[in-house]
Amino acid sequence: MTVSPRSAMVLAAGLGTRMRPLTNTTAKPLLTLSGRTLLDHALDHLVEAGVETVAVNAHWQADAVAAHLEHRASPPRTVLLREQHLLETGGGVRAALAVLGSEPFFVVNGDAFWLNGPISALLRLASVFDDSVDGVLLVHRTSHVHAEVGYGDFALDKWGTPRRRKEREIVPYIYAGVQLIHPRLLVGMPDGAFSMNRAWDIALAAGRLRAVVHDGIWFHLSTPPDLAEAEQILEARVTGDARWPWR
Repeated sequence: MTVSPRSAMVLAAGLGTRMRPLTNTTAKPLLTLSGRTLLDHALDHLVEAGVETVAVNAHWQADAVAAHLEHRASPPRTVLLREQHLLETGGGVRAALAVLGSEPFFVVNGDAFWLNGPISALLRLASVFDDSVDGVLLVHRTSHVHAEVGYGDFALDKWGTPRRRKEREIVPYIYAGVQLIHPRLLVGMPDGAFSMNRAWDIALAAGRLRAVVHDGIWFHLSTPPDLAEAEQILEARVTGDARWPWR
């Protein structure tokens, strides 16, 4: 049965060091692409998927993130969680569980940017989530990414079960910064800072993690050139400039 998450988290506390100098005085999720901040793009997607409450963590330029959320006129309801010390991806989500509740919820990286295919990527994650899994990850084909992505993150079998790449192996999928998880994924995780990879690895070992391959456009936004190229490609989609192919 398809779940219908009503809560989510946007991870917006990172330092964005590889995006400097753009992030010297700006939180990375407040950088703009196609006329809107990355944070607003994420919140817009979540609202379209039916999410009502979103926890947003903040550390670097937390006051600016807070001010931006306060001035956002449209839904969803947002709850800002300031991190005095960085809690990393897993620790940040664990610290937000009181806001996120006991049902499955989305987690979106603050620098994730995607355009949906025929069906919303978030709804596609929800459509494959059931009691047999603790989390579903959105992944994207590395061959379709206009940026350096190394050796990739995961291989998938025909059922959508991911596995980590082996040493020196090249795998075809990269994590796209969007996931749907149940709070039970974080049971047994420590207080304080830890990576979500730690919880994923436990779920992988138990066969309780799945992945969905994104069927729209997705950008890897790590450096200023990545952001500039993404802007050019999105502009080309509007103008029909054939010099900028995309998949």
